[in-house]
Amino acid sequence: MIGVEEAKALLMSKVQRLPAEVMPLRSGGHTANDVLAPHDHPLFDCSAVDGYAFAFDAEVKAWSVVGEVPAGKVFTGELKRGECMRIFTGAMVPAGADTVVMQEFVQRHGDRITHTDGKLKAGGNVRKRGEQVRAGDRLLGAGSRLDASAIGLLASCGIRNVHGHRRPRVAVIVTGDEFSAEATPAPGRIFSSNDVMLLAALAEHGIDAQLLHATDDADALRVAFEKAAATADLVMTTGGASVGDHDLIKPVLERMGAAIHFHGVAQKPGKPMLFATLRERPVIALPGNPRAVMILFWEYVLPFLRAMQGARDPWLRTEHLPITHVVTLKGDRAEFRAAQVKDGRVTLLADEGSHMLRSLVDADALAYFPATMRTLNVNEPVEIHHIPR
Repeated sequence: MIGVEEAKALLMSKVQRLPAEVMPLRSGGHTANDVLAPHDHPLFDCSAVDGYAFAFDAEVKAWSVVGEVPAGKVFTGELKRGECMRIFTGAMVPAGADTVVMQEFVQRHGDRITHTDGKLKAGGNVRKRGEQVRAGDRLLGAGSRLDASAIGLLASCGIRNVHGHRRPRVAVIVTGDEFSAEATPAPGRIFSSNDVMLLAALAEHGIDAQLLHATDDADALRVAFEKAAATADLVMTTGGASVGDHDLIKPVLERMGAAIHFHGVAQKPGKPMLFATLRERPVIALPGNPRAVMILFWEYVLPFLRAMQGARDPWLRTEHLPITHVVTLKGDRAEFRAAQVKDGRVTLLADEGSHMLRSLVDADALAYFPATMRTLNVNEPVEIHHIPR
């Protein structure tokens, strides 16, 4: 059995990035290389408000209105001293003008205006060409996440496609004979949750998955592995990862010639976790308990999937924040505990068994306690990993 840090390092050492391809912005994912701006942003000097555009001149107190320019239109002439033009937000500032006064400060009488904005200065209310980005500037570095704001930035500079590593193809194998699809399970049977939970977790990150079920039978499990390894970039399993008589993941993988990189991590929950390579396909085998499955997905599987897509920093966002209460832990394993962060302080939620999910619903972070940390006093810092909601 190995420690958490060693397990994570070994996992990442086996990551193979997926091929890069041109994809539309809306695909999300991560950039495969630096993204440079093809254009300035803004593209031209434009008005930040609805108002009137003119050349700032402290001696001019009134202006003649000679036209108007809405967004998307261009005034082809040039304003002279003492002339102004009605302008709307986003419209190109006409030649001869450098300042816009907000319409709220303007008094208009026919084709003449005055204004009462005593704080107005030259260049006021004008967005200058290239003030955010110049053509050739680096917008995103390689491995940057294409979230909504990043996509918006690229789109505003005229980019519609990027080079990114394609989405991983994932196969999820759910093992066990105890699951029921009936509305009321027969005695000894239970409702299946890991399958729908993992599919939902993957979908939250834009990844579709193939779902396979295998009974507690070596031949059935071998067939499922054969099918998954033939098409998937990553194979995940739930259940059957421990060392009991019905835990067949490891022996079946070994008989199929898989390389077992580790089996068992000194952590709570999720001690039986296994990581292997089967015919060049990574296999992450999770226990059957739902809480362990969800926490291990966040701590191990999701970072692995991000790294396959070229993420610069694949791990959950981490901080060290003071805790609001005394913590005493038992045993000699590292622990991941459900937590809430409020006003920069951490409070642990109920310490539930590995089969329980309720506190994870209310959590916004996981508090991580290494095996060497057994007590924590009020206001001492604890490492927290933000859950990617």
